Amino acid sequence: MQVPQTHIDMEVKSPQPQPSPSEGDFLSNILTPGSSLHPTLQLILDGAFALLLFVLVGLAVMTRGNVHLLALIVIELCLWASVKWFVHELQKVQSAGTQSEDHAKEKKE
Repeated sequence: MQVPQTHIDMEVKSPQPQPSPSEGDFLSNILTPGSSLHPTLQLILDGAFALLLFVLVGLAVMTRGNVHLLALIVIELCLWASVKWFVHELQKVQSAGTQSEDHAKEKKE
């Protein structure tokens, strides 16, 4: 004799969306050392800063130059510049390290 299944016995499985290969690679790459030099991450950061600047400028126009929004715009621009400067310095250090390794290899030969 077979017992009919009730709704409690049945397990509902919904299909899980699988991330695309490039999405998974990018997300796993964010947490690795040196990921701040990845061009995709830099593009996303620039886009986020540009969008934030657009929103803040729009709000400043709508509020007729609210001093608080102008201060936020200055802070945002300084933060954006400091991130760009930091990435530039990382690239300089990385290229200097590569050049010194090449120079050391040439001396050994």
